[in-house]
Amino acid sequence: MALRIVANRPDPALVRLPWSLPLADWSDDVVVPLPRGISRHVVRIVRLDTRGRPGAPAGSTYAVKETEEAIAFREYGMLRDLQRSGLPAVVAQGVVTGRVGADGEALPAALLTQHLRFSLPYRSLFAHGAGADHVSSLVDALVVLLVRLHLADFYWGDVSLSNVLFRRDAGGFAAYLVDAETGEWRSPLSDRLREYDVEVGCQNVFAELCDLQAAGTLDEDFGTHAVVAMIEERYGALWGELTGSEEFTTDEMWRIEQRIQRLNDLGFDVEELDIVTDFDGDRVEIQPRVVELGHHCRELRALTGLDVEDAQARRMLNDIAAFSAHHDLGGADRGLVAHRWLTTVYEPLVAMVPAEARGKLDGPELFHEVLEHRWYLSELAGHEVDIFETAHDYIDRILLGRPDEAVAPPLDDGLVPADAADAAVGGETRETTVDTSP
Repeated sequence: MALRIVANRPDPALVRLPWSLPLADWSDDVVVPLPRGISRHVVRIVRLDTRGRPGAPAGSTYAVKETEEAIAFREYGMLRDLQRSGLPAVVAQGVVTGRVGADGEALPAALLTQHLRFSLPYRSLFAHGAGADHVSSLVDALVVLLVRLHLADFYWGDVSLSNVLFRRDAGGFAAYLVDAETGEWRSPLSDRLREYDVEVGCQNVFAELCDLQAAGTLDEDFGTHAVVAMIEERYGALWGELTGSEEFTTDEMWRIEQRIQRLNDLGFDVEELDIVTDFDGDRVEIQPRVVELGHHCRELRALTGLDVEDAQARRMLNDIAAFSAHHDLGGADRGLVAHRWLTTVYEPLVAMVPAEARGKLDGPELFHEVLEHRWYLSELAGHEVDIFETAHDYIDRILLGRPDEAVAPPLDDGLVPADAADAAVGGETRETTVDTSP
């Protein structure tokens, strides 16, 4: 049986992985000691050896999951569809089939996904210092992810904290789907399936929090039932705000702009509104038709080119506004102000991180943390502390003591800031089949 690799943007180093060994037996010269979530399958995170290849990325990192061939190809296709739709999910890299062990026995197929840098499964977040006060933020991130999937007519089928990777987002979290094995596209997605997804999520999260209690990570008196009620309440409130209709008189047309502003404040853009008037034209009904998360990150990207999470973008936009006010640039072009902020504040600050600490936080979250630290130092000093003085203090006293949350780039990698390699793979990618038969 020939080894077959179906992959988009194929990396030749994939062929050199020890596919003739069961995934559980892969050695430390391939496997990266990064946290993994609980899975019904054997999963390993591996780093490819790209030495000797001019222009190759410094050690591409992938998650490899053993599963049945049909399931692997189905999930591969599902993840690629999610990527094309701009939904937050890990990026599918390829499927490997035709694996044969040294004894001649067939081995399971393998699904490869790109490792999402600076992301952690929920159990690792608690191991890295998260506590009961972070549960609400995790639930919010899970709810936002579920609502976004449902808006796109995607039925998940296995909603849980275990099937999500979390990235820090200005003190909160952003959630990315990591397991699409049970997912389906349903157009239109019925209310019954939406409600079932929420019900499954409540049951799974309840069980996962009980596991944390049993392990002593959460106190025994932690209100797990209250968290389940929180999931239902917050999902219902967000879904209603994004899709519910609103009726008012023609004298209250300002409420259209108010509705759009509320959605923008939640981080969503409204691309289409359905506006209906009654026969006499005295009453108006509006309902959002196309709603997309990312209002603030799209605005920041247009101004600076930075690709960050939405809450991080909101924080950075606020700092750009403060920078403009501080330097009396109110009359200047906003794009020029943002460029000046980028080159004189953000980029120099991120470049201050020593190479050995670049795997601890990505650039946008580091910037948020420094802003929080400046507020603390300024309160102690009784005046506003310089941002770069704050950054020095934060790096020396806090950042260097944090655990790594990403695979750090090699020290000879041109001193590229950690977030430079963290751009999501966008657009359409080619797909290649590699057959290694004689």
